[in-house]
Amino acid sequence: MKRVLSGIQPSGQLHIGNYFGMMSRMIQYQEQNELYCFIVDYHALTTINDRKRLESNTLNAAMDFLALGLDPKKSIFWIQSDVPQVTELTWLLSTVTGMGLLERATSYKDKTARGISPNVGLFSYPILMAADILCFGGDIVPVGKDQKQHLEMTRDIAQRFNLIYGDLFVVPKADINKSAQLIPGIDGQKMSKSYGNDIPIFADKKIIRKKVMSITTDSTPIDEPKDKRTPIYQIYSLFLDKKEQKELESRFDNPGLRYGDLKKELADKIIEFFQPYREKRKYLENHKDYALTTLKEGAQKASLQADKYLNKARTAMGLNYAK
Repeated sequence: MKRVLSGIQPSGQLHIGNYFGMMSRMIQYQEQNELYCFIVDYHALTTINDRKRLESNTLNAAMDFLALGLDPKKSIFWIQSDVPQVTELTWLLSTVTGMGLLERATSYKDKTARGISPNVGLFSYPILMAADILCFGGDIVPVGKDQKQHLEMTRDIAQRFNLIYGDLFVVPKADINKSAQLIPGIDGQKMSKSYGNDIPIFADKKIIRKKVMSITTDSTPIDEPKDKRTPIYQIYSLFLDKKEQKELESRFDNPGLRYGDLKKELADKIIEFFQPYREKRKYLENHKDYALTTLKEGAQKASLQADKYLNKARTAMGLNYAK
C-alpha cells in the first residue's frame, strides 16, 4: 500500500482549480491507499500576515475538504502548524540544500514579479515543502503542474541528504493529472486566489455566475468555429465525461456556438456539480467542533510518524548524542 501525501494552502476560498488539481484525487486515493492530507498554514504565512484572516481561512479550508468527501476514518488529516516537527526538519534539510537550487525556483520569481514581498520564507518555501513530505514518508504526492518543480526539488533534497547521511528518506514521486495539469482562471492565466481569477467552490451562486460570465473569450463571429484553447473550453471540459467532452469539441468545431449561452450552461453545471456537497458544508459550518476535533486527532497521528523520521535524521546528523 502506497502512502499518498499532499497539502493545500489556506490563502482564501478554495476554487475549482484546487478541486480538480489536487483535492478530488486525494479523496479518490483514500479508498485504496494510506492517505496523509494537511492544511499548510505555515506556507500561507509567506503571503498572509493577518491573524484573523489566516485562522478563518485555515478552518474554512479544512471544512471544505471534509465537505467534499475527505473521510478522517480513511485518512490522516491535520493542520501543518499542529505538527511543528516539520520546522525542525526544514532547518536540517536547509543545511544540505544548495542556494542554486532555490534560486532556480520559478514560482518565487513569478510571485515576486506580481508584487508579493520577496521575504525569506517565500524564497525557502521549497525546503519547507520538502520537510512536509519527507517528515511523513510520502511515496506519492498529487500536485498541480505548477508544483512540479517544487516536487522535483524535494526529490533532489532527499537524494542529497541520503547521499550524505545514509538511505533515510523516501524519495517521492509526483502525481500530476494530465487532464488537469494547469487549470486556467477566468482570464486564461493559471487559476489562483492571489490573481483574483478563480471560481470558488462554495461561494454564493450569484458570485459563481458572475465569475463564469466574466471568463475571457475571443471575438470570433458566431458563424465560425471557436478556438478550443480558450479558458471556457478547458474549464467546461473538467465537468464532462468523455462522451460529453466530444460533444463540446464538436460544438466548438462547428459554427453557431454563442459564448454567452455556453457561459450560462457552465455556471449551471458548476452549481449542480457541487450542490450535493453544499449541504454537508452548511452542517460543518454549524458544527465546527467536529472539524476541530478531527484535526486535533489527525495531528496526534501525524506527529507519531513525524517523530520517527525526525529522530532518524537527528541521529544520522549527530544531534541525538545524549541518547
